[in-house]
Amino acid sequence: MPSVFLSPSTQEWNKYATSGNEEQYMNMLADLMEPYMLASGITFTRNDPARNVNGAIEDSNSGWYDVHLALHTNAGGGQYAGVSRGIEIYYSPYSDYSRRLATIIANNMEVIYPIPSKVSTIPTTSLAEVTRTKAVAVLAELGYHDNYEDEAWLKDNLELIARTMVQSLCDYFGIPFVEPSPVRTGTVRTDGSNLNIRSYPSTDSYIVGKIPNCGQVNIYGETDNWYVVKYNGITGYAAMDFIEVN
Repeated sequence: MPSVFLSPSTQEWNKYATSGNEEQYMNMLADLMEPYMLASGITFTRNDPARNVNGAIEDSNSGWYDVHLALHTNAGGGQYAGVSRGIEIYYSPYSDYSRRLATIIANNMEVIYPIPSKVSTIPTTSLAEVTRTKAVAVLAELGYHDNYEDEAWLKDNLELIARTMVQSLCDYFGIPFVEPSPVRTGTVRTDGSNLNIRSYPSTDSYIVGKIPNCGQVNIYGETDNWYVVKYNGITGYAAMDFIEVN
């Protein structure tokens, strides 16, 4: 299943227009993204807020991730301080995958941001979290935190932004977006055979693991006749007809 290194800002010194700071609100956003990612079958690792950007890059590159997603907010400088608005999604011009992910995020953010024309994708060769990571990477600047209107939009719409970001990841990975629900446990009930864990909710998809009869699984979401499950560290889809919810 898809794996994401989720890297909310560690810049607590970037103060918001009225209250709070960039690190605080980007970690709140990441917290809200987690249930959507679990429900949709996306595994993830969070950066360590005690480490700086170089530490986040090192930790990301030490594992195997499909996407490195950096979450930030912006600030105008000089004559633009407190004036600039907009969402900017930065991508690597050397990666078609990075460009594609940035485009998907921007297209989805246009639907929820009050000024769609101010949502853009921008190539970068200087932002380290885009240029120095092994995984396909984008850095999302989700509004200008020194602008009162952008700050208010962000704070009032954190849940919607989280949902939209995960929807974008699902679109990129080509998997169903699943609304989160309370995590449940279940017991596999078959004729004695193993139950397949698959990479997509279809019997034509790859088998990524197996669950023995009477095996216990965590259930994070459901789509059509499939559960999003985790068993022995493996996340994927399993046919709900063979799982009895405890």
